[in-house]
Amino acid sequence: MKRICINCGSNIGLGDNYKTEAKQLGKLLAEKNISVVYGGANVGLMGIIADAALLEGGEVIGVIPKSIEAKVGHKGLSKLFIVESMHDRKNMMFELSDAFIAFPGGFGTLEEIFELLTWQQLGLHNKPCGFLNINGYYNKLFDFIDYAVEHRFIKKEHSDMVIKANSIEIMLEQFSNFKVPFVEKWIK
Repeated sequence: MKRICINCGSNIGLGDNYKTEAKQLGKLLAEKNISVVYGGANVGLMGIIADAALLEGGEVIGVIPKSIEAKVGHKGLSKLFIVESMHDRKNMMFELSDAFIAFPGGFGTLEEIFELLTWQQLGLHNKPCGFLNINGYYNKLFDFIDYAVEHRFIKKEHSDMVIKANSIEIMLEQFSNFKVPFVEKWIK
C-alpha cells in the first residue's frame, strides 16, 4: 500500500486527544513510507496530519478546490492539486489512493467515506475503506449501520466490508487482508 487517503475534520474537535492521535497518524504513515492523500487544507485535523507526516519526511499530496484554496490551502505540501470542484477533488483523491481512512470529522468526512463505501458495494472498486475509531467517536455510527442491516437497508456482507479499528496499526493490518465479497447490493 503506497498511498492512503485520509478523510477527517477541518476542525480539531473536543479536547487534545484528536490532535494527539492525528499527529501519531501522520507520523506513523510517514515512518511506514505510506504517502498521505487528503483534502489539501492547513486547518484542523487535516493540517495536523499533513504537518506531522511532513515533519517525518513523508510525502503528503493535497487536492483542494480553487474556491477554498486561497482561504485554507496548505502551502508546504509535497504536491498540491488545485481542482475546479468538490466532485473533481473526490475523484482525484480516489484515483491517487490505494485505501481510505475516515478519521474523526463532520459532514464532509462522512459524505466522502460513505460515497466510497457505496461505490464499493456496487462493485466499482475494491479498495479498503475504514473508520479509525478514536475515543469511540464512531460507535453510534456503527450502531446505526447495524440497525440499517437489521431493517434490511444494508446487507450484512456489505456492512462487513466496513473496516473498524481503534489504532492505525490494526487498521493497516486489516487493509492488507481485505477482500471485497461480491454480493449484489439489492435485497429482493
